[in-house]
Amino acid sequence: MFSNDQIQVIHALKSIARDQRIKRYIQQSEDLYPLLFRAAQRFVAGDTREHGISKGLELLNKGYAISLEYIGENTRTAEDCFQAKDEFLTLISEAGRHLISPTISFDLSHIGLSVDRELAFSNVNELAEAATKNGLSLMISMEESEKTEAIIEIYKRAAETYSNVGITIQAHLHRAMNDILELLDYPGKIRIVKGAYQESPEIMLPRSEELNERYLQLVDLLATKNHPVSIATHDEVIIEEVRRRGYLKQANTECEMLYGIRSDLMQRLKADGYQARVYLTYGTEWYLYLCHRLAEYPENIYAAIADIVEPNRTNKTSY
Repeated sequence: MFSNDQIQVIHALKSIARDQRIKRYIQQSEDLYPLLFRAAQRFVAGDTREHGISKGLELLNKGYAISLEYIGENTRTAEDCFQAKDEFLTLISEAGRHLISPTISFDLSHIGLSVDRELAFSNVNELAEAATKNGLSLMISMEESEKTEAIIEIYKRAAETYSNVGITIQAHLHRAMNDILELLDYPGKIRIVKGAYQESPEIMLPRSEELNERYLQLVDLLATKNHPVSIATHDEVIIEEVRRRGYLKQANTECEMLYGIRSDLMQRLKADGYQARVYLTYGTEWYLYLCHRLAEYPENIYAAIADIVEPNRTNKTSY
């Protein structure tokens, strides 16, 4: 568990992550953008699609499954939503051409939810159709709690037509078990995460033994129902318990971790014959993503500072 000082740092990082003024300033700064991007590269494949596909191919050749995401969320205009959707369509096409079989992950607010719910639904359907033709799957990410109901509703509508669309559930929300019980009627994979967003204590559990137990309960339900599930955590305690219960041997179960975090653990899981998936991101909207990675494990701040000062000091991430 985190100390009080670490908790304060986590809250600060999550707060500045949502500050659009700071984000715009960094993105427009000729000095700060390249400097902080040095730190982001520990967790982000690069700022172009070519970087994402290249790193994906490298990991596939090493025996990992991959998820790919063009980073972005809370897109504010329909025009920008269409541009994001078109980038995802190109990513799907390029992945198919390179014979990559990734899961394409995305936030609904990147492709329309922050503008119009029907726009998001229409864009999801277009992506799902393209993914079906290219033999790929989609994974809808989860966002702040005020969007949860809309995200689940759009997923259910899309999943009625497309079986290759999955959804993410945040275990820290009190509603998580009820949501999963409803989602069992749909074919898509369910990805379980602890939850990275700062929420009101009335609706969520903080990082704790109680949260770990809830996470395991959700995995228990999905694994015993033989429903496709992605155990998306870097928590070795949870992973070892899931292994002990025998779930990692099941064909419907995989472990998924973010690129740049616990690559040593991913190597061990793959070496033991379990399904190991690396979640890769690319794009210029890495600011929020970097803040969340640092907030999840405040000691990463030390590595970030070292990467800024000496960007070529190591390979940073080894799989």
